[in-house]
Amino acid sequence: MKKIILGLSIVFFASAMMAQNAHDYMEVERAALKTEKKVLVADAMDLTEAESKIFWPLYNEYNEKQYVINTKVYNTIMDYADNFDTMTDEKALELWNNSMKNVDELSKLKKLYFKKFQKVLPGKKVVRYFQVENKVWALINAQLALEIPLMEQ
Repeated sequence: MKKIILGLSIVFFASAMMAQNAHDYMEVERAALKTEKKVLVADAMDLTEAESKIFWPLYNEYNEKQYVINTKVYNTIMDYADNFDTMTDEKALELWNNSMKNVDELSKLKKLYFKKFQKVLPGKKVVRYFQVENKVWALINAQLALEIPLMEQ
C-alpha cells in the first residue's frame, strides 16, 4: 500500500508540472487517481475470478457516479477560489450549503452501493473495499485541507 500511495504522490506531482491551468491539472489528477486507485483496490481485494467478474462492473458503475458528484465538489472548490478575495457572507453560506449537499450525495451513494456490493460479495470483502475507498479519500481530503486556505474574516 505504501508503494501505491507513493505512486499517487509522484503522479500528482508530475501531473501538476504538465498541466496548463487549474482545470487541466484537476483532470490530469483525476485520471491518474482513477488508474492508481483501481490498482490499489485490485491489490487490496484479492478477489477470486468469480468475484472479479461481478465486482469490477459494479466498481466501475459506482466510480462513474462518484465521479459526477466529485465534479460538483471540484466546482464548489473552484467557486470558493474564484470568490476568495471578494467573499461575501451570502456567498460563504452558499458555498457551505453546496458543500454539505455534496457530502450528503456522496453518503447516499455509499449507502446504496454498500448494499449492492453486499449482494455479490462476502461481508468482509465489502467492508474491506469501503475501507480502501475511505483511506484513499482520507488522503485526498487531507491534501485538500492543506492546500485550501481558511476563509478570511
